[in-house]
Amino acid sequence: MTYIRNQICLGLIALVCVASCKHKANVLPEAETDGFPTEISNIFINRCATAGCHNAQSHTAAGDLRLDSWSALFETGINGAVVVPYSIDNSSLLYFINTHAELGPMAEPRMPLDNTPLTKEEYLTIRDWIAKGAPDKNGNIPFASNAETRQKIYMTMQGCDLVAVVDAQKKVVMRYIPVGKINTIETPDHIVVSPDGMYAYVCFWNGNYIQKIDTRTDNVVGEVNMGNAYWKTLQISDDGTKLAATSWRSQSLVVINTATMQIDYTLGNGNLESPEAILANASFDTFYVSSMFGNTVYKLAKGYQKAVSVDANAPSTLAIANSPDPYRLTWSPDRKKYFASCQNTDEVRVMDATTDKAITTIATGKRPQEMVACKNKPYLIVTCTGDTTDATSVGSVHIINYNTYETIKRIEGTLFQPYGIAVDERNNQFIITNRNQASKGPSPHHSSPCSGRNGYYMVYDLNTLAPVNAIRYEVSVDPYAAAIRFR
Repeated sequence: MTYIRNQICLGLIALVCVASCKHKANVLPEAETDGFPTEISNIFINRCATAGCHNAQSHTAAGDLRLDSWSALFETGINGAVVVPYSIDNSSLLYFINTHAELGPMAEPRMPLDNTPLTKEEYLTIRDWIAKGAPDKNGNIPFASNAETRQKIYMTMQGCDLVAVVDAQKKVVMRYIPVGKINTIETPDHIVVSPDGMYAYVCFWNGNYIQKIDTRTDNVVGEVNMGNAYWKTLQISDDGTKLAATSWRSQSLVVINTATMQIDYTLGNGNLESPEAILANASFDTFYVSSMFGNTVYKLAKGYQKAVSVDANAPSTLAIANSPDPYRLTWSPDRKKYFASCQNTDEVRVMDATTDKAITTIATGKRPQEMVACKNKPYLIVTCTGDTTDATSVGSVHIINYNTYETIKRIEGTLFQPYGIAVDERNNQFIITNRNQASKGPSPHHSSPCSGRNGYYMVYDLNTLAPVNAIRYEVSVDPYAAAIRFR
């Protein structure tokens, strides 16, 4: 996709990863030890990894970024990844070493700080190296090993028609995947990963296509033209052969064959008002679809449709003062009950899957939206996008015991418009995306080539329910839905 480009504001906060540090006499290590190709090593070691700056001895005072080691470069700075292989548009290191506007984004302060800028040729050498995947001296591409089994998190960037790929072990963005079909922002909305972890699927609010991504190569490998925009949510079958999608424009649920990427059949036939979330039974022939306004969840199959009320009142799809407005639906692991986040009444409703009657309600923060039920712990994780505690924090995350319905923990303070959730039970961690779209949110560390404010994600320990570190991992504009590769 062609990105909407804008001039990087000169008043932005300096790139911490190439933070203020004055250059002193430097002792050049042997080329064999840093891992970079020779031409990159000559620039980084001589110009950047100098005494008191981005080397092993001084990096903690220089944005925690090391430029004296190829492997260390892809750990993280204090704001996340600064070099993303193959993605020169989203490698913020380039912004701060560029002094030629015609070559790409620029940001202040220029680096190397208080020293002669890199020449045009030096900048192009680094830029072209990143465009080729930022290989080491032996041609190895970062994060390319173990392609079949590498644990990853996929996130949609609604403001930039990108899917960010996060390496679960390093916790940093390892790739950006351009998605969409046309030269306007199509707003990638929801994303799911097949149960075998081999493919991801993404739909678009402002686009007609659903696209298929190979998670081994992180490239788009298939698509289907759905003919209507406003695709909201995806749900994949337990065997990965079928994909269901809801559309506000067609007011229907569509089932797709994932092998052929062709439509199998449609349910609802234009009678689903504001269809949002999808749940499916194990045989993937009966579905629940939430209507985002009112109190209704549709239950449908071939030749069958009924409206289920989540609050015991007559089914309605009208947004009124006290309507629950069900948003996300998710199963308990045994599929004996399902949960509906009710964004207007600030609660999660627990529904019996046999009777479709409400069991209880669980109070949450303001505007609960996304939910994920863990498998190895009895946790229902809920993002509440509207909680306001002070000027620097909007939103909360509630951890609920889905057996006892008690709230175990409320996370707040470091969030701003939290939305997407990816639970990585292999590594006992979970990730929360923060949209950070409001102007009073945390100031982005730098600007993206796309229009809007960069968002961020944070990583939490699934055992302690505390952040694993203090890093706000900055990403492109409006990080939204998230999905783990292997549960």
